[in-house]
This record gives sequence, C-alpha cells and structure tokens, in this order.
Amino acid sequence: MAFLKTSRYAGLATVQVPAANGRTVTAVVLRVLPATAGASYVVQENDRLDIIANRSYKDATRFWHIADANTELEARRLVQPGLRIGMPPTS
Repeated sequence: MAFLKTSRYAGLATVQVPAANGRTVTAVVLRVLPATAGASYVVQENDRLDIIANRSYKDATRFWHIADANTELEARRLVQPGLRIGMPPTS
C-alpha cells in the first residue's frame, strides 16, 4: 500500500507488520526526531492536540506538529491535564 502524494507519510520508509486479526498492515518506520526548540504548554482539562494547535497556531490541522515535538507515541498520553508538553515554534 502506498500513501497519497499529499500525505505527510508519502516517501517515508515502511514495513509490513502482522496485525492482531492475522492480516498484515503497512506501517511507517519509526523515526527519531531532534529536540524541538520552542515554548512549553501545560495541558488543560478537556484539551486535545487539535484544540491546542488551533489555539496556538490558528490551524487545528497542525496537531501533528505538536505530536512530533514530543517523544510520546500514544497521542492520548499527551493530553493529560497538568502535563507539560513541548510546542514547536509557530513559524
């Protein structure tokens, strides 16, 4: 399976991974990102990454920039109230 040309995953290395149901799925190879310069943000009650992105960048679709700026692979763990997360610069 290939990703659409407009996908942020287009052109990245992929691997075939066995799924729980016996099928095989395509996954993007985990990449290590450098530390992100920028401010930090303390997560508030009922925050989601898209809400934080909209508030910070005026663009909810930039939620993945926040996800990439932090080392947590599970996005739900990034929105625990009181947690301080890294925020990439707005430019």
